[in-house]
Amino acid sequence: MALDDDIRKLARNAMLRDFEPEALRLIAFAAESRDYRAGDVLFHAGETADGGYLLRSGSVSLEAEGENVTVLPPSLLGGTALITETLRPATAIVREPSSLLKIPRPLFLRVLNEYPDSAVLLHKNIAARLQSFARELDTVRSSVLDE
Repeated sequence: MALDDDIRKLARNAMLRDFEPEALRLIAFAAESRDYRAGDVLFHAGETADGGYLLRSGSVSLEAEGENVTVLPPSLLGGTALITETLRPATAIVREPSSLLKIPRPLFLRVLNEYPDSAVLLHKNIAARLQSFARELDTVRSSVLDE
């Protein structure tokens, strides 16, 4: 069943892996399924982001400042945009026929409201990532100051 496949793909993402199964089910059910052709642009760098995308099949290229990264399923594009207003840091171009779930921010925020245990786990996940980032910055700062 496609819904169950989408739930499994959502659960494979670091940001969503600790979510309750019913929270993932709501996202998979309510998100908009879209099919794209090679060359279609999902979004442009600098645009206001209104949510994220789960890459279900195919591939997408993220291009920013001359850099190009290919993204494969089941990647989540725009995870930050699910929880806060932000600008797209890169342009996303579909590289081959691809299927994506568009997850609007209001849907994601509704899920966090309806499944507070998932919201708490997301908060802990983000806090841990920020702490790790802060440690990495501390290491870089120390090495720069030592030079």
